[in-house]
Amino acid sequence: MRPAVSSAGAAGAGVSIAARRSCRRARTSSGVWARRWRSLRASTTLPAATPASPATPSSFQRRTIRNVARVPDLSLDAAVDLTRTGDVWVFRGPSLADRAIRALTNAPVNHVGMAVVLEDLPPLLWHAELGKSLPDAWTGEHQRGVQLHDLRDAVTTWRRRYGQKAWLRQLVGPAEDGGVAPAMEDAVLRTVARLDGRPFPTTRGLVRGWVNGRLRRQTAAETVFCAELVAATYTAMGLLPGDRPLNAYDPGSFWSGDDLELLQGARLGPEIPVDVPLSD
Repeated sequence: MRPAVSSAGAAGAGVSIAARRSCRRARTSSGVWARRWRSLRASTTLPAATPASPATPSSFQRRTIRNVARVPDLSLDAAVDLTRTGDVWVFRGPSLADRAIRALTNAPVNHVGMAVVLEDLPPLLWHAELGKSLPDAWTGEHQRGVQLHDLRDAVTTWRRRYGQKAWLRQLVGPAEDGGVAPAMEDAVLRTVARLDGRPFPTTRGLVRGWVNGRLRRQTAAETVFCAELVAATYTAMGLLPGDRPLNAYDPGSFWSGDDLELLQGARLGPEIPVDVPLSD
């Protein structure tokens, strides 16, 4: 069983993490995508599939998978090894609920999470969902809503149990190595401590929050949708402006067909399809 990160030990963990960040930054990957992305992170211009014009109501139809150039699939093992804190994972599923979310938000994807890669722990996925099939890495318990899961286990579960296809979008951050700065990692830990365990919204609450978000009205609900969670974490990291309501974001906001603009010169790379085996 994976070791859990307790809330009581968060402060101590943050200190040890800060002391050994240079060791973590030495963690590298091999293969074509690793070499290609190390070069891409260091560049100032990112070949993205984002539309040239903002996603106004008249151009919402551009938020489709057809916007993205075909790129080779990456194995799950390689994707997990390559991912870093701040990378975005987006999912597209076949269920009626998945289709309803995509129809409501006019997006090609229905779920989004963020990678959290900490010292001495496996890569984790920070997301919000209705299920509780996996133990939460922060509390060690099975819970619904906002959760921190083993990344490999979460992506595998979403593929095998829910039929979800996965894509990885790597973050080109403001740090010298193309990653995130130490202060941003501390912000991630504080956000996890604050939001872990929050409930997932009901269908009615989800619709109400999305409509209010489109009107730029912040809701005071205690529930957290997956896109709101990633947006809240990015905002805490200084990558998104604090004056935009969190409920204005949906999973499609983190797909390259949208006009999401990050601060501090950060960029999200193109979608990399992740090949998840359907059986061991």
